[in-house]
Amino acid sequence: MFLKFNALTLGCLLASLLLPTAEAARHDDSKTQTVLVLGDSLSDGFGLTRAQAYPALLAKKAHAAGLQVEIKNASVSGGTTAGGLQRLPEHLTRSTDVLIVQLGINDAFRGVPLDDIRANLQAIIDAARKRNPKMRILLAGMQLPLNIGEGYLQEFGALYAQLAKKNDAALVPYLLEGVGGDPTLNIGDHIHPNAAGQRILAENVWRALEPLLRGAKTDRTG
Repeated sequence: MFLKFNALTLGCLLASLLLPTAEAARHDDSKTQTVLVLGDSLSDGFGLTRAQAYPALLAKKAHAAGLQVEIKNASVSGGTTAGGLQRLPEHLTRSTDVLIVQLGINDAFRGVPLDDIRANLQAIIDAARKRNPKMRILLAGMQLPLNIGEGYLQEFGALYAQLAKKNDAALVPYLLEGVGGDPTLNIGDHIHPNAAGQRILAENVWRALEPLLRGAKTDRTG
């Protein structure tokens, strides 16, 4: 009886010591980084399910790389820079670590002045940094078809790099690299990526996102 009591007591003691650790591991969010994607139909996964869009695929890549990341997709098909600026506050929290901004192409298709596009993107960055000064920004650059005016075409493609440099932000030079113009990687409208195309978009973004996530992890672990 004495031995049984001691074994039982020892078991309870071990459980009481281990349980808080296990619970803390399950509920410890200090190592989880939150990534907010503010985009248009390319990020929303137009014509596909959200699970097939590149933001969801980024979460899988992060998990495979041993990184704890939560992806919040706040994208809307047809989204513009002005609309993104208006929608941002409802999605932005102080716990947001990385903001991916993928907006502007719909503005360009509508002929919105480049100065307005630039100002809206800058305002989005400023609002994010005001909310969290340590937030890292990743801009997903876009390019225009060659049949649009040469001056507008060149300036639009360059503004993402200019904003990235000005704001010390990461940059995907061209989100649709390897996908744009390829009918085998787009749905029937020849504009929006299909599932295979979205996988390539995820690769394009991951190349810029992974260093941001790993850099923050290094900072946190000293």
